[in-house]
Amino acid sequence: MSSLVRHSLALSRRNLRKSLASPGQVLDTALMPVVLSVIFIYAFGGAIAGNSADYRQYLMPGIMALNHTIVSRTAGIALNTDFSSGVMDRYRSMPVARSAVLIGRVSADTVRLLISQLAVFAFALLIGFRADNGLLPTLAAFGLLLLYGIALCWVNAFIGLAARSIDTVQSVSTIAMLPLQFGSSVFVAPTTMPDWLRVFVEHNPMTLVVDASRNLMIGGPVAASAQGALLWIAGLIAVFLPLSVWRYRARV
Repeated sequence: MSSLVRHSLALSRRNLRKSLASPGQVLDTALMPVVLSVIFIYAFGGAIAGNSADYRQYLMPGIMALNHTIVSRTAGIALNTDFSSGVMDRYRSMPVARSAVLIGRVSADTVRLLISQLAVFAFALLIGFRADNGLLPTLAAFGLLLLYGIALCWVNAFIGLAARSIDTVQSVSTIAMLPLQFGSSVFVAPTTMPDWLRVFVEHNPMTLVVDASRNLMIGGPVAASAQGALLWIAGLIAVFLPLSVWRYRARV
């Protein structure tokens, strides 16, 4: 167990250093949520919610969750890249626990998720968003969002391990995340949608995570959406973690 922890930490440090050296990943983490927030709040906020201030309170918790769908894609892209570049062949020749490779990858991405989450929240405060419900509920929202991001990392890790090329990983992960991103309550309330679409949106894990986080931060009923979100998170991890391990073992 001590060797597993040591190997996982070493690989996690390696992955974080590699991320810092990649301008594209830094831009995804820092700039994408800022650009989306500015466009939707100041260009569409008045049309959607009547004024930008009200829409800002509604949107920013959703942007924090949506950013995790972007950042978590790195798990699959990086794993696929390591296979195609021969890095995994080097790991195979070293006394490294196989599970440490996956743990180190997801651990590094968890750090990136947390940093991006803090960056989006700081930007939200800068433009006037206020978490009026208090410190502890806001921390609970942070924890829920981070767990959701970790679950998405395992989904993307499996995609990266199952696909044979980086182009396939990017295409499949983008298509997989689109229904979560836009078929949810991130941008507009489900009550404004047609009945056939609302059924999907209300049961979308993204909607449940965003509604729970939004209500924890600014006030509102939390129990039902939080329970549904935690069930989705547990289910995604329970399915895609063992699938990722199985696929990794099959490839090495």
